[in-house]
Amino acid sequence: MDIIKIIFAIILPPVGVALQVGLTGAFWLNILLTILGYIPGIIHAIWIITKN
Repeated sequence: MDIIKIIFAIILPPVGVALQVGLTGAFWLNILLTILGYIPGIIHAIWIITKN
């Protein structure tokens, strides 16, 4: 299941985070990071998925 979340994190980072933690602060932070730059959003999403 983590592989699918990581694929979502690469394509659409907020979706990968939402699948892992729901609509918490990490999700909103990831949306902000993705808006500011796509690569920081991906890094944050993969970090959240592998951390939990």
